[in-house]
This record gives sequence, structure tokens and C-alpha cells, in this order.
Amino acid sequence: MQIGCSAPSSGPLIGPDNLVAIAQEAEALGFDYVTVSDHVMIPTSIASRYPYSDSGEFPSGAAADRLEQLTAATFIAAVTKKLRIVTSVMVVPHRPAVLTAKILATLDVLSKGRITLGIGAGWCEEEFIAIGALPFAERGAVTDEFMMVCKELWTSDTPKFDGKYVKFDNVLFPPKPVQQPIPIWIGGESNPALRRTAKYGDAWYPIGTNPQFPMDTLGRFQAGVAKLRGMTEKAGRDPNAVALAYRVSSNPEAQPKGTVDGQRKLFSGGAADFVGDMKALTDVGVTSFDFGLFGPTLEATIGNMRKFRDDVMAGVR
Repeated sequence: MQIGCSAPSSGPLIGPDNLVAIAQEAEALGFDYVTVSDHVMIPTSIASRYPYSDSGEFPSGAAADRLEQLTAATFIAAVTKKLRIVTSVMVVPHRPAVLTAKILATLDVLSKGRITLGIGAGWCEEEFIAIGALPFAERGAVTDEFMMVCKELWTSDTPKFDGKYVKFDNVLFPPKPVQQPIPIWIGGESNPALRRTAKYGDAWYPIGTNPQFPMDTLGRFQAGVAKLRGMTEKAGRDPNAVALAYRVSSNPEAQPKGTVDGQRKLFSGGAADFVGDMKALTDVGVTSFDFGLFGPTLEATIGNMRKFRDDVMAGVR
């Protein structure tokens, strides 16, 4: 079982000293990875629906200072030795495909093979427009093509590509990533996300609290896994070739114990409840879990991480 926690990429804890302290503490406490989130810029007016809140509104604090995801990931890699870094998630259409492939290959080389690429197609049309990305309506096709570009550049000695959005030939692209392949975790809970996972993902990486596609009970998650396995087989792949990861936004005690349709709501309640949920999901096949353990200060965040190590990680390992 791999267990991760979030590293700050926005808000009051993004100063370099804080980021170093959190990453190094995570490594020292035995966390296997840290996650880094992705927004390049936040529009001041957003009509797009945010997938992970009941209201569809982007959480408060959106105007906070933000770090660029892949730069922050490189910084974390430089101040740690064993800790993996998971992009959670990289919005693929936000960056040009070839440049993205080079940045990620460089990060994998310099970290000695410690990057896991969590990806998504994006949800905020206004951000796409502000960045100058390809059309929001085509984000699914763009995401898939850009990932095929990355795979071609990372693996072929004579890479070439002739797609709708990207074309190249007669180029060289060393050095290749240390990892062959860089693991790709597909974020999202919708049918397109499942189809993307089935087609080329190394792991499915949902958040349980999407109101439109909830994975917040054991039964709902099992149904999602069953659908994914069927899609993976239909795509011509071994259904068991796709691993399962699970992202939890909150820490113990953040939500009171609850039920949904008579089933326990996952990751509500205290540390003992978290331990039970992790064990139950492990039985379904989940091999990686990560948690948001931020507090209002560096000291509170470190305290949350240590308490989680003692109360939760110790109960599942």
C-alpha cells in the first residue's frame, strides 16, 4: 500500500521554506508520495461548474497565490531523495504537448525516476481561454493525443507523430525518462475518464466526492471498478493491468460519520474509520491512497501529518 499527502501549491504555505519542510517531513514520516495540484491562472469570473462541490462553485480562496505545478514538483524532487511526486492532476491541454513531454522527461531524469503523472482533461473553460489553450470543447481529444505524443517521444529513438493537433518528424528527443514507462494515473469519475483509463491508463485515480459521479461508498466504488474492468477488457487490455488509486480531500475528524443509501460514507469519522475504509478498499484492489492534511499554519500541517502517521498509517501497515 502506497500512502501520500498533499504538498501546498497555493495559499499561505507555498513559501520555499514551508514547502521544503512539508516535503521533507513527509519523507521522514514514511509517506510514499506527495501530490501537487495544477492551475495556471484563476479567472475572476467562472461560470464553469466545479466537479467536486455540491454547488458547482470553485472553493473559496481561489485568488490565493499559486505555484506552477511542474516547477513546484521539480523543486520538491530536488529537496527529497525517495519521495515520489504525483501530479494531482496535471490538466493536459494547458501546456503544449512536446514541451510537456520534455519537462516531464527532465523531471523524471533529475528525480531519478520519482514522477507519477496524474492527468485530467480540465473543467474550467474560462481558464482555457485565458491561457490560450486549444478549444475547451475538444479537451478530451486533445488530452488523448497529447498523451500519445508524450509516449512517442519518451519511447522512440526516431520519434514522429502526425495527429490533428501535433505533427513532427526528423527529430531527436534524448534523454528518455528513467522510468519506462512513467506511470499515468487518470483522474476523474465520468464515463470519458473511465474510457481514457481503460485505453491507456496505468491506474484509475478518482476522488470519492464528485456529486455527479459519487464514489463515496464501498458499493458505489465497486460498481465503478466493475465498469472500468469491463471497459478495459473491451479496449483489448488485461482488466487487471489498471491499478486503483483513491484520493481523499480531507483528514480524519473533518466530517462526522455518515451513511449514503444505508451504506457507510467513506472517509467520514475519525482515524479508526479511516483505517477501516482503507482496509476495505484495499480488499477491492486499491493500492494507493492520498489525503489532504493541511492546517492553517506550517506547525498545524506538520502536526496533522504526524498524527495521521500515528493514528492511521500505523493501523494499516
